[in-house]
Amino acid sequence: MVYLNPHDRTKIITASALLSEYQSGRREFGWVDLTKTSLTEVNLIGIKLSHSNLAEVNLSHTVLKAANLLEANLSGANLWRTDLQGSNLTRARCYGTYFIRANLSNANLSESNLDRADMRLAYLSHADLRGADLSKANLSYADLSSANLAGANLQGAILTGAKLSNTNFSNANFMEAVLSGADLSQAILHKDRAIETIAA
Repeated sequence: MVYLNPHDRTKIITASALLSEYQSGRREFGWVDLTKTSLTEVNLIGIKLSHSNLAEVNLSHTVLKAANLLEANLSGANLWRTDLQGSNLTRARCYGTYFIRANLSNANLSESNLDRADMRLAYLSHADLRGADLSKANLSYADLSSANLAGANLQGAILTGAKLSNTNFSNANFMEAVLSGADLSQAILHKDRAIETIAA
């Protein structure tokens, strides 16, 4: 592992080195740089990658259950069908990240930047998205049932056909959002007030 420069805590590591160390029992990989590497179809349950640079990494079909991705940079990464159940992505940078058909149930994405993220058909049931920036994100046909999006920014987001039943949208910003065909049964727009439908 090599430091990028004397003033940067981020360390360069290859995908093969990470996999080898993970298989040997190591789980702590915080502050590593894996930019543009490929880690597809591997099991990385419980891995800790907080503050790491994972920009444009290919993690499709990889299992990242209960992973710690606190404040990680996942911008432009490919997480197609990635299993992120119960993972921590608090304040993660996911600008333009591909989460198509990813499983993010019970994941913590609070205050994360998901601007322009592609989350079509993603499973986000019971996910914590409080204060997240989902502006211009594509959530078409995603399952956000019982998720918490209190204070989230959904400006210009596409939620066509999304499952939003029992979802908490208290103080969320829906300006220019597309909600056609979405299921908003018992969704909460304001504290202590549930609704049956919203005009699309």
